[in-house]
Amino acid sequence: MLTDKIRSKESGILFYGLTPPKAKHTKEELETIAAKHIERLNNLDIDGLVLYDIQDESDRTDIERPFPFIKTLDPCDYAKNYLDAPLKFPIVVYKAVGKYDKDEFRLWLQERVGKRFHTVFVGAASKDTKVTIGMKEAYDLKKEISPDITLGGIMIPERHIVKHDEHLRVFSKIDNGCEFFVSQCVYDLMAAKKFLDDYAAYAKEHNKPLVPIIFTITPCGSAKTLDFMKWLGINIPTHLEERLKNSEDILHDSVKLSRDIFEILYFYGKGKGIPVGCNVESVAIRKAEIEASIELLHDIQKIMER
Repeated sequence: MLTDKIRSKESGILFYGLTPPKAKHTKEELETIAAKHIERLNNLDIDGLVLYDIQDESDRTDIERPFPFIKTLDPCDYAKNYLDAPLKFPIVVYKAVGKYDKDEFRLWLQERVGKRFHTVFVGAASKDTKVTIGMKEAYDLKKEISPDITLGGIMIPERHIVKHDEHLRVFSKIDNGCEFFVSQCVYDLMAAKKFLDDYAAYAKEHNKPLVPIIFTITPCGSAKTLDFMKWLGINIPTHLEERLKNSEDILHDSVKLSRDIFEILYFYGKGKGIPVGCNVESVAIRKAEIEASIELLHDIQKIMER
């Protein structure tokens, strides 16, 4: 079971990440989309499915969004109404806590009392985003109302290079009940390795537990998608950006690059005693990119089996 793996602090946890369908779809369209997801997903040997809670994020930057923001279905609603029963593994639901008021969030927690449930709390996109409930209050409500929920947090390697304190943020979140972390998509290998260095060193110095770090990797099918990833705050080193944009097959090369990045991080982390896992993200709708994400997932399984 996923909860047991997380609480045993095992390496090799494997997730597959999806964005819920657009909210504008009819019920019949959602049922068709869900049926395709279920057929694809139940053929995968994974520990859990990640469903994202999408935020606009336009107030995070003045740069124009490469793709227009379109509201998606609430991940909890999509999981409960379309996916939950047919899937043979747990669903890890992202919860952008700032989108909800206190009463809504309290009710959401109450509905999950006594259930085996996995979630990742996500903070506001920027300090300028107006929220009605902050992360500290969300953690406190979770402890009060539904302490048995298996709670995860977000880890951002790029932020560590700038502020040098991502490991401290992680340990603060552990103190608030987080039992595992899912990273933002990783293309900056050095930033991720530096985080692992400081994460392990701080834990050793202060006698702290090392909880699983799940690194997210994502195939990229076009130069415009690459620009969107950068808009989201993902750091893509200049030499890798040029390599991908000049590639004759950007999708193939991004799969290989993502695989190589994770392989290095997996064994580097294990060498430091850190339980490392992977979240293969599939947020595209093109068939080729979906198939590439499945190929990448199988490659990651082979790495973990070595």
